[in-house]
Amino acid sequence: MPSPPGPDADRGVYGISVAAELVGMGVQNLRLYEARGLLTPERTEGGTRRYSASDLDRLGRIGELLDSGLNLAGIAMVLQLEHDNQALRAALADEATGQNQPRPRGGDAGKG
Repeated sequence: MPSPPGPDADRGVYGISVAAELVGMGVQNLRLYEARGLLTPERTEGGTRRYSASDLDRLGRIGELLDSGLNLAGIAMVLQLEHDNQALRAALADEATGQNQPRPRGGDAGKG
């Protein structure tokens, strides 16, 4: 599901009813997914949930996984594995570009 246009994908701007409508889910489902730890929307000082474009993308992914027949425990595992995979790919990309290369140790440089 593509992110709605906005200034910052991680900034919570949508209330729960708007977010539910945008992703085609019920408000109670969004509350359940939060209770199960599948997403964590921002909160205002008064405690109102605010969903970001990233949250909406995640809700879309949750919907896809539900449609595939996974239960909420399975979805939690898949989302964690996808997150870990993304982090590992980023680390490999950094290593390939030389951003994570170990620095030469002092003492042996120049000897030979």
